[in-house]
Amino acid sequence: MRYSLLAGGKRIRPILTLAACEMFGGSVESAMPTAVALEMIHTMSLIHDDLPSMDNDDLRRGRPTCHVVYGEDNAILAGDAMLSTSFEYVARHTKGVPAERVLDVIARLGRSVGPWGIAGGQVMDLICEDKPGVTLEDLTWIHTHKTAALLKVAVACGAIIGGASDEDVALCETFAEDIGLAFQVADDILDVTATSEELGKTAGKDVDVNKTTYPKLLGLEGSKKEARRLIDEAKGALSKFGDKATPLLAIADYIIERTN
Repeated sequence: MRYSLLAGGKRIRPILTLAACEMFGGSVESAMPTAVALEMIHTMSLIHDDLPSMDNDDLRRGRPTCHVVYGEDNAILAGDAMLSTSFEYVARHTKGVPAERVLDVIARLGRSVGPWGIAGGQVMDLICEDKPGVTLEDLTWIHTHKTAALLKVAVACGAIIGGASDEDVALCETFAEDIGLAFQVADDILDVTATSEELGKTAGKDVDVNKTTYPKLLGLEGSKKEARRLIDEAKGALSKFGDKATPLLAIADYIIERTN
């Protein structure tokens, strides 16, 4: 668990949680347990995604993947343990937040991992692998669930902990779903334009397994335009919050400007 969780990474999901909480006047301390839980959930998804039965990758965050070092059996158990620990961590360590809001956060985290989140997206991703005729609509469904769901819950949970209204949480979810899809578009672009050393994971893997990606459907330039469109749309969702949204808007720009 420590090997994978502390291996580095961008920590975008926890940062989104903290920034969203602060936008509504909440404290970093109150949102930190949820931020930590989100990184645990994300790391679990990477461990499982890299397994031979899934994407079969042997490099993650610049070093050998968990199953390469500890075996497939221990990697599965490490991911399972991290997922269960994430919920316990939120329940035990969140302070100064009304109980009903903490329960809402835990419920949303659970949904983001299940059939309406990461698991559902991964199932469809596997079904569509090496399958002809995958459409842009199919690809968007996959990554709305597999990729965007965790970014969406990260921002929503931060907003909830910060005291946001239901209406404002919904605006945050719109923002996060758009940046989540943009994140995947950027990932697909980097997969064909960057090296394994730059990415910290195996480059060109999607092409090798004939996976449908945004560049495959839209081309490189079309994909760059789609990423920018999604970011512009995301920013529009937060326009009512003015300068308070500046940290979240900066993260949105970073998502498509990053080099790994």
